[in-house]
Amino acid sequence: MTSSSAPERRVPAWLALGAAALIGVLTALQARINGQLGIRLDDGFVAAVVSFGSGLLILVVLSAALPAGRSGFRRLISGVRGGGIPWWMLAGGAAGALTVATQGLAVGIIGVSLFTVGVVAGQTLNGLILDRVGYGPAGVVAVTIPRLLGGALALAAVALALLGDGLTGVPWWMLVLPLLAGAGIAWQQATNGRLRQRVGTPLTATLVNFIGGTAILSVAAVVHVAVAGPPRSFPAEPWIYTGGAIGVAYIFLAAAIVQYTGVLLLALGSVVGQLLMSIALDAFWPAPASPGPLQELAMVAVALLSVLVAAVPWRRRGR
Repeated sequence: MTSSSAPERRVPAWLALGAAALIGVLTALQARINGQLGIRLDDGFVAAVVSFGSGLLILVVLSAALPAGRSGFRRLISGVRGGGIPWWMLAGGAAGALTVATQGLAVGIIGVSLFTVGVVAGQTLNGLILDRVGYGPAGVVAVTIPRLLGGALALAAVALALLGDGLTGVPWWMLVLPLLAGAGIAWQQATNGRLRQRVGTPLTATLVNFIGGTAILSVAAVVHVAVAGPPRSFPAEPWIYTGGAIGVAYIFLAAAIVQYTGVLLLALGSVVGQLLMSIALDAFWPAPASPGPLQELAMVAVALLSVLVAAVPWRRRGR
């Protein structure tokens, strides 16, 4: 009932794109924190479980305390039992698990910028595909020439990051994982957005995401510890465990706004936030394979242009 009327409400383009950029800022910040935790523990899988598990605890408390969380959970249970919510709508946590695991395994080595540009490529390509087939909650979104140009410019920003000697000595899998994580993020955002329509609140959609992600990562961490041995001692600084709370914030926000932006524009808006934040993080908290500041500024300029180009036809539809 309430979910059917939600897509009819209009949100200003500048506000939706600003929220998408904020998602990118939070994503970059979480990536650096989880990457540092992975280095300190010498175990990216255990770091990912800590991040997802802490986020899950926060969501359980919020879902139990807030009326929207309780009603959303009841709609989730009745929808699953009645068949109104298919199993694949509950699988967004798998993509979240891949993203957080990639952060713990790679970001401490390659830096936030190189991680981000890999995610950009995956999000852009999969965002175009998902919008074209109508997978997201906004339905079929036409792949117009401006949208294609915006996607191409986002890929050009990725190409700029690959110039120079920044990748020397970086294992190939550290470059492939962010690409897969980006494709997964686009699918996760669309899936969580559709689940949000069924349950009526982003809180429950985010809770489902964290339940699935924590379960997958816990199994992976147990297997890794059995093979490679236990992690190092856990750091004492509280801030290094905030990745889960940050993840709750940006996944919740993405589930709330994807119905207004479509998958591609959400991805492109978050790209801007990710790249801007990655410049700041790599400037003050550099990693061994981080690009130089001039190269990062060029990446951001091209990514900003990609969002402006892709957003033009969407603003016209809003009039």
